[in-house]
Amino acid sequence: MNTQHSLIEKIYYDDDIVKKFLLATLIWAGAAFLFGVVIALQLAYWPINANLEWITFGRLRPLHTNAAIFAFGGNAIFAGIYYSSQRLLKTRMFSDLLSKVHFWGWQLIIVAAAITLPLGYTQSKEYAELEWPIDIAIAAIWVVFAVNFFMTLRQRREKYLYVAIWFYIATIITVAVLHIVNSIEIPISFLHSYPIYAGIQDAMVQWWYGHNAVAFFLTTPFLGLMYYFVPKAANRPIYSYRLSIVHFWALVFIYIWAGPHHLLYTSLPEWAQTLGMIFSLMLWAPSWGGMVNGLLTLKGSWHLLKSEPLIKFFVAAITFYGMSTFEGPLLSIKSVSALGHYTDWIIGHVHSGTLGWNGFLTFGMAYYLVPRLWKTELFSKKMLENHFWIGLTGVLIYYISMVVAGLTQGLMWLAVDKNGALVYPDFVETVMQIVPLYWVRAFGGLLYLIGFGLMCYNIYKTISLAPKNQPAESVSVSRSGFEEIATESHRKLEGLGLVFSVLAFVAIAVGSIIELYPTLSMHRYVSPNNLTTPYTPLELAGRDIYIKEGCYVCHSQQIRPLAAEVLRYGKPSTIEESMYDRPFQWGSRRIGPDLARVGKKYPNLWHYNHMMDARSITPKSIMPNYPWLLEKDTDFAILRKKLSVMKITGVPYEEDVIANADIHAQKQAQEVATELAANGAPQGLEKKEIVALIAYLQSLGQKGQTK
Repeated sequence: MNTQHSLIEKIYYDDDIVKKFLLATLIWAGAAFLFGVVIALQLAYWPINANLEWITFGRLRPLHTNAAIFAFGGNAIFAGIYYSSQRLLKTRMFSDLLSKVHFWGWQLIIVAAAITLPLGYTQSKEYAELEWPIDIAIAAIWVVFAVNFFMTLRQRREKYLYVAIWFYIATIITVAVLHIVNSIEIPISFLHSYPIYAGIQDAMVQWWYGHNAVAFFLTTPFLGLMYYFVPKAANRPIYSYRLSIVHFWALVFIYIWAGPHHLLYTSLPEWAQTLGMIFSLMLWAPSWGGMVNGLLTLKGSWHLLKSEPLIKFFVAAITFYGMSTFEGPLLSIKSVSALGHYTDWIIGHVHSGTLGWNGFLTFGMAYYLVPRLWKTELFSKKMLENHFWIGLTGVLIYYISMVVAGLTQGLMWLAVDKNGALVYPDFVETVMQIVPLYWVRAFGGLLYLIGFGLMCYNIYKTISLAPKNQPAESVSVSRSGFEEIATESHRKLEGLGLVFSVLAFVAIAVGSIIELYPTLSMHRYVSPNNLTTPYTPLELAGRDIYIKEGCYVCHSQQIRPLAAEVLRYGKPSTIEESMYDRPFQWGSRRIGPDLARVGKKYPNLWHYNHMMDARSITPKSIMPNYPWLLEKDTDFAILRKKLSVMKITGVPYEEDVIANADIHAQKQAQEVATELAANGAPQGLEKKEIVALIAYLQSLGQKGQTK
């Protein structure tokens, strides 16, 4: 071992940017958790929707998920990455200006999401709801972050890249690829667009993105934080360097293939479903390898649980990571998916990961960082301990209630008697059985929020009592010469940052290309004799209203080939039926029944009454009222532009229909409004959004075949 030293240089870390991201994490976490409690209460007691357009469950639920993932989770990983990277690379971040642009740009994106989503501007794609200008802003700010990170990597004063840096590299590269590919869309107006993908294409790309947004935004960066902060808090080295190598490369390569397990029993080609299930099951090994590595790092440190109770957060976080990564592959088994998909079991699974794994790891990191960043002692370790137990109780109550609710839903939906008839034919029966569990879930979420409130007060007091004019943390390093220590092949690779990054890209690109390319050629799966009729201009306008109101968060439009579903909803969905759907509407949850074949099942007046007051149709319904649909006018003028864009993407609209889209829509609207008025609805509804929405709902399952 030879070490050369020519000049000692003092490096001052930029901890101001870490403080900014950490405080932003706490602010947005409070918003995300509060929105979560509100929407939980809306399901338990529908009047909390308050007949207000901007705070219905359909509008707030996407806001909650985006706030939790990108505002809370995003700021947390940026805080941790900026803090740990400087210390692991022994250098200040490449550019203070880029760091500030990253911070303020990300906060503006969050504010834009907080404004647009309640206003109904959404693409309806899970975790990718934000519209095209915000998508562009996300890509731009992510590039700023990437440039700052990789230039810091280039100027590092440590030759070898520690394991946490590997996970940061994979995160930055993969999130960029996922976001750009999934966000290719054609603008129609300033805050509205249509994706270039349709039907099974859109479903496949979206869940390749959606699953891997969880993998590479809520898993790999947090694993990097685990590999840094857990050894630091315990003052012990990581348990196994070799295990971390296997964990990283296996996880990065396998995870990218698993997206199709969200589409089991749908009209996605069977090969893609099987591929997703197989790779999901393979994820058990590397995921649990990481969990074991994290927990065994704490082996021998259990005595610190009393003197340093923040370690409890890390123990719980890693345990929840293990639970979630066991349950995910379990749910990807087709027979289990038949029971669990579309139910609240999935909601419980997701929240055990976000609240337990991401939340507790972030809390542990914050409790570790605040005293060090502000050069003081934590105000109250007792308050920290209370936060842990209150938060843990909240997560467990939440998770258990949702698993029980999900199993109840799944079993009731699939129940068929000896005569081959549904045991519970009325969907609302299944809803009523789980409403008490929605109250329990809301209570668990409230406990989690209360625990977080304790944390905020503890941190506020800690910062307020900190000394002023604190010197920046610095380290003295050798300006030239690196420590030559290992000759192993992977150790050599860790010294080659560019090569390492390229290999990480190749690892995620292989699975992505093999998985996505075949489904992007829809002609492989659609017979020319089975093409369906495109939506009329009015139906397309109604579809956009349906999406704006967030109906997709409660209703699916995909009937699985299961006996009970066929009995309840009709024949299974086919590829052709959604081939012109931009975006696709297969759904991920059923709080209400599937709508794939609801067209012509009920008269227009039924739909009118259902939207005005669902209780007038189904007395025990928990659906909000939508009175503003009776007040707001449909935008007929933009329909020509919408159909023109659809034509560009391959929808076979005739030129006359495009040129006179507004006229065609107004004519159909007049017919619907006249029929409604004849049956007791108010006069003069032909311009109102309710009429366009009814036209769309009546078209579902009614398109037939053109040949």
